[in-house]
Amino acid sequence: MRTIICAAGLFLSAKMACASGGIWCDVDDAAVAFEVGAGVTRGMGGPTFNFRGDLEIKARPADDQLRKTVFEDSNLTQYWLDDKELRLNIYHEHEVAKTFSSVELTILTKASDEGVYDGQYTLAVYDSTADKDGDGKTADLTGKVSCGAE
Repeated sequence: MRTIICAAGLFLSAKMACASGGIWCDVDDAAVAFEVGAGVTRGMGGPTFNFRGDLEIKARPADDQLRKTVFEDSNLTQYWLDDKELRLNIYHEHEVAKTFSSVELTILTKASDEGVYDGQYTLAVYDSTADKDGDGKTADLTGKVSCGAE
C-alpha cells in the first residue's frame, strides 16, 4: 500500500513540475545592476510565485538606503507574459528618516526568439529626503534589458 501511495505522490509531483516555468531579467549597465525572477504556473491565468530580485543603483552613495533594494513577492505589482511580450512592474517603498521613498522598476520587452525577450527598463527613484523644502525629487533611469521565459 505504501508503494502505491509513494508512486502516486511521485507521479503527481512530476506532473506539477511540468505545469510551471519561470521568468527572469537581468541588467548590469553603467547606471544599475539588477536581477529579477519568478516561477510562473501554466493555466489559471498564469500567476507567479517566489518572485525575488536585487537592485543596485550605482550612482547613489554606498551608505544610501536607496542604493540597494531587495524585491519579494509583494513587490511585483503587475506582469504580462505571452508569446509576444513580457512586461513587469515592480514597486518597493523605503522608509528613510521617517519619510517614504520608493523605487519603481518597469520592464517592457518583446519576444525576439523563443523564450527570449528584449526591450527597455525604466527605473523611477523617488527620494523624499533629497529636497528638504519640497515634495522630494524623482530621478528616472532607462536602459536595455534582456529577459527569458520558459
